[in-house]
Amino acid sequence: MFQTIRNAWKVADLRKKILFTFFIVLIFRVGSAIPVPFIDVAALKSAIEGSSGEFMAFLTIMSGGGFSDGSIFALSITPYINASIIIQLLTVAIPALEEMAKNGEEGRKKLGQITRYTTMFLGLLLGVAYYFMVRNKYGALCSFAKTGFNAWFCAVTIVLCFTAGSVLMMWLGEQINDRGIGNGISILLFAGIISRLPQGLASLGNAFIQGIQSIDQGGLQSVILVPVVFLLFFGMIMFIVFMSNAERRIPVQYAKRVVGRKMYGGQATFIPIKVNMSGVMPIILAVSIVNLPNIFKTFFNWKDNWFLSAFDTRSWVYIITYFLLIIGFAFFYVTIQYNPIEMSNNLRKNSGAIPGIRPGKPTTDYIKRVISKITLIGALCLGIIALFPSIFGKYTQWNLGIGGTSLMIVVGVALETMQQLESQMMMRHYKGFLE
Repeated sequence: MFQTIRNAWKVADLRKKILFTFFIVLIFRVGSAIPVPFIDVAALKSAIEGSSGEFMAFLTIMSGGGFSDGSIFALSITPYINASIIIQLLTVAIPALEEMAKNGEEGRKKLGQITRYTTMFLGLLLGVAYYFMVRNKYGALCSFAKTGFNAWFCAVTIVLCFTAGSVLMMWLGEQINDRGIGNGISILLFAGIISRLPQGLASLGNAFIQGIQSIDQGGLQSVILVPVVFLLFFGMIMFIVFMSNAERRIPVQYAKRVVGRKMYGGQATFIPIKVNMSGVMPIILAVSIVNLPNIFKTFFNWKDNWFLSAFDTRSWVYIITYFLLIIGFAFFYVTIQYNPIEMSNNLRKNSGAIPGIRPGKPTTDYIKRVISKITLIGALCLGIIALFPSIFGKYTQWNLGIGGTSLMIVVGVALETMQQLESQMMMRHYKGFLE
């Protein structure tokens, strides 16, 4: 990997793209440290970090700490991700949007514009929700008498700052797509998660030191668990890399045909079907749904009851519901992305066939069975990665700080960016990973 980056740095235009990407990431990190006016940052940060809600911790990690700091980038790219998912789902349900998606580059531009407006609208809604959370739940607003401003003016300012920050995040991601390296939104997510890594390492280091100092008073658990945590994370990274690269190859044989004096076809190839076809989207959707009770509890300041206690992040009800939602969303996401009937028709139009399977409906059924089996395996792997921190915390009373979703994003973005650098260098006769 380091050899690939070194080779890319030697190419002038790639060096400019890398520097531009770092510049955008720097803007993101600076914006994550600029607080929104009229918010008591110290009170908000202590309240959110003291909360046991996994969703709050998830949003804090995604925003690189901006959520707990009440910064202008507190909403991070969450509105854009939600808008993209909504438009993608509506594309399947609404014929006009489906036709627009099939209309080439012009249609994609229109869908992109609709996604931007949807992002702005969702940013406004989330900004309002964030304001009420800060005011009602945490009481982290500055005194209006002290600031000398009207309460309505403060509320409008806070909401507009959050909305503008989410739109600016979307624009920064698009700039990386156009003039930088990698997927812009993924790079910003990567930067936000990595920025929390030093804090997590420092916490583990402090726990290890305190465990050694108090080893006679029960500190042996910390001394044992800290190395175990490092080994587990290393194993999870290896597992994620393996799962990201694993695929099921369906063999395809193309018939020979003569056109004029030339013969075409006759070659054997395959259809690659990745084990993890949906990425982290099922986890993001599942964590949003399963944490709805905790979100409502936070926003509306509900008191604890048996229902809310059942959805504590370390309860078996939460863990099982989370796991089932991941599997359900994985199948749902793959269903709207892959159409076995269309794949079968494309094979028949190009004189291709799967060996031992008749064209038409048998081919469609075969592809459908393969996709279902692979999706189930990928969903189970996603569930294991996502639920491991909760199960680990349930039995050890330890908070790992960074969840499986965050780790998947970091590893996936690193692999994707290295692949893009590799493809760019292959065009310029560099070897990189292929040495």
